[in-house]
Amino acid sequence: MTRPAGTAVSLLAARGIWRPALVVTGVTVGMSALVVGTYAHTVGEGMDASALEALARNPAIRTLFGEPVALDTAGGFTVWRTGLVLAVLLTVWSLLATVRTTRGEEEAGRWGLLLAGRLTPAAVLRRHLAPLMATSALAGTLLAATLTIAGTPWQGALLHGAGLASAGAFAAAVGAVVVQVQPTRAGATGTGLAVLGAGLLARMIGDAGPASAWLRWLPPYGPLALTRPYHDNRWLPLLVSLTAVVLLTGAALALCRRRDVGAGLLRPPAGRAPRRGLLGSVPAFAVRRTLRPLAGWTTGVAAYFLLIGVLATSLTGFLEENPAFADLSAQAGFGGLDHVRGYVATLFALLAVPIGAFATARLNAFVGAEAAGRLTLLRAGPVSRARLLAAEVGSASAATVALALAAGLATWLGTALVGAVLPLAAALAGTLNVLPLALLGAGAATLAVGAAPRLVAVLGMLPTAGGFLLTVVAESVRAPAWIGALSPYTHLAAVPDAAPNWTAQGVLLAAAAALASVGGWAYDRRDLAG
Repeated sequence: MTRPAGTAVSLLAARGIWRPALVVTGVTVGMSALVVGTYAHTVGEGMDASALEALARNPAIRTLFGEPVALDTAGGFTVWRTGLVLAVLLTVWSLLATVRTTRGEEEAGRWGLLLAGRLTPAAVLRRHLAPLMATSALAGTLLAATLTIAGTPWQGALLHGAGLASAGAFAAAVGAVVVQVQPTRAGATGTGLAVLGAGLLARMIGDAGPASAWLRWLPPYGPLALTRPYHDNRWLPLLVSLTAVVLLTGAALALCRRRDVGAGLLRPPAGRAPRRGLLGSVPAFAVRRTLRPLAGWTTGVAAYFLLIGVLATSLTGFLEENPAFADLSAQAGFGGLDHVRGYVATLFALLAVPIGAFATARLNAFVGAEAAGRLTLLRAGPVSRARLLAAEVGSASAATVALALAAGLATWLGTALVGAVLPLAAALAGTLNVLPLALLGAGAATLAVGAAPRLVAVLGMLPTAGGFLLTVVAESVRAPAWIGALSPYTHLAAVPDAAPNWTAQGVLLAAAAALASVGGWAYDRRDLAG
């Protein structure tokens, strides 16, 4: 029996996301279940009321981790410990999946037949948005059910699950808008991530003190914190977030009718002088393609680590006076926060995730350019495929070095502004210490380019994001040492609080080179992506 056109498109959209959707949902539910299940032996039966009040007042704690609410309950502690992390995971995935399944498929020419049929562009977009938003709703529902089954009050569990679901839906709606406005998939991805980054920055600044508290009303992350599950259970911020979802979705559907297929509402300026810079060789062209996204990522990474530096004295002073919270942070995977060098060393470990994500994104863009046919003329010339890939890997790797240096410089500047003692050499050593791990992610992404082009993002983020998650889980449940040793983070020293582990860094670099070599070999022998 022939399916109606609309049903067929809906099934096609669901088929394109169901595997990563299961992974995101599983991580969301599993991480929360882990924290709520280990709350008793992690935190104890009760916490000192005066210490909790001091924790809530500390601006550094509020800025970095969100406002502590109801930490004397398993549900409140779980929300504070995992809420922001899971919200970032869900929103970033929703945004990237929206851009990939809409503009990505359109640029690859696979929407041509869909749009030539009976369905309008708005109808096709709506049917692609539906499973993405349904994924967020499913993750929120399962999370609420899990927290309720674990014994937390159902009102707080339901509100927290609904908040995460609305954040994911907001990101999908943002993605739907930017693909209508920007002329390319890369531009849409960059704009969407900038919107989410601005929302995260607004939440962090809003949590710092009452003068900027109004910023917390900006979705997607601010309203999520304002709901205050397991304490006040406020539904009004959630309504603000859902209203934004409705308005953005309506705007995307309206704008969809106003643009041409394969183009955005913003068009490159006509008649401008040609820009021939960095077009003289294949490596130079790879650098040219990297510079613009690198500028945006550098701005975001530097801004975050500048804030890390500015908050150094406030956070370390608080934890030095409250050792119980320092111990709690250590059990959560953030040890050494009670002195400046340990504080920056711990947070430098997080740097591997964004700089590894940048390298992975560049190699994923390379695969996208291949599928869209933009590399055809290069391949038609006297340039080997291995050389093309080597140029892309080289430019992405050099960019990760630049990001690491920018983070170190920004952290040093932030600590200098508040009078914390952190030499520039120590800050740069700390950021460069995690560089081999980011390069391992680039090597894994290169392997995927050659062997499994559709899995570039997954395999590229496995050593960095996956390794960090494994470390946190292993420490939280006090898993056997061999399980924690599977994470590359376990083998990195806490630089600049300790001397580098040169053996581990050498092994990581060798593994990265081996993965990249195998990926280049496989890429030279596989069929072109299309």
